[in-house]
Amino acid sequence: MTAAPNVHGTAIVIGTTGLLFLGPSGAGKSAIALHCIEEARSRGLFAALVSDDQVLVSNAGGRLVARAPASIAGLAEVRGAGIVSVETIEAAVLQRAIRLVEPPFAERLAPEGETVEILPGRPLPLTRLPLFAGCTAFSTLVAIHPEILAA
Repeated sequence: MTAAPNVHGTAIVIGTTGLLFLGPSGAGKSAIALHCIEEARSRGLFAALVSDDQVLVSNAGGRLVARAPASIAGLAEVRGAGIVSVETIEAAVLQRAIRLVEPPFAERLAPEGETVEILPGRPLPLTRLPLFAGCTAFSTLVAIHPEILAA
C-alpha cells in the first residue's frame, strides 16, 4: 500500500464540507482556518480541524480524503503563540480548496471554474479568499459559497 501524499496546508470540515486551505508558509492558513471553525460553531454548525500544516490526502472511491499525520493529530500552530490542542476529527472528504490572497489583487475576478490539482489527476474546485482589513474570512467564504451553511 502506498503512503498518502503529504500536502502543505490546513484541512477543516464545516458541516459536511471539507475545506483545504493552501498557501505558502506564513500566509495565515492556520489562523484563518481556526477562525472559520469558531465562526461556524458560533452559528450552530459542526466544525472541526482535520489537520494543520501537513495533510495526508488519499483517493478513496474517487474522493479526496484528508487525514492528519499521527505526530500532529489534534494540534495546530498559532503563529507567534505556539502549538495548541484543537478539537479534531479523524478524516474528511475534501470538496474545495481555499487559497488565501492579499491585496493588491492581481486580478479583479478569479477565473471561472478554477481548480487546483491536489493529487495527480485529482483536482479540487478552488476558491480565492481575499483577506483585507474589515472583513472576516468566514463571512467572506459564506458570501462566496452559501452552500457551506446548508451542509
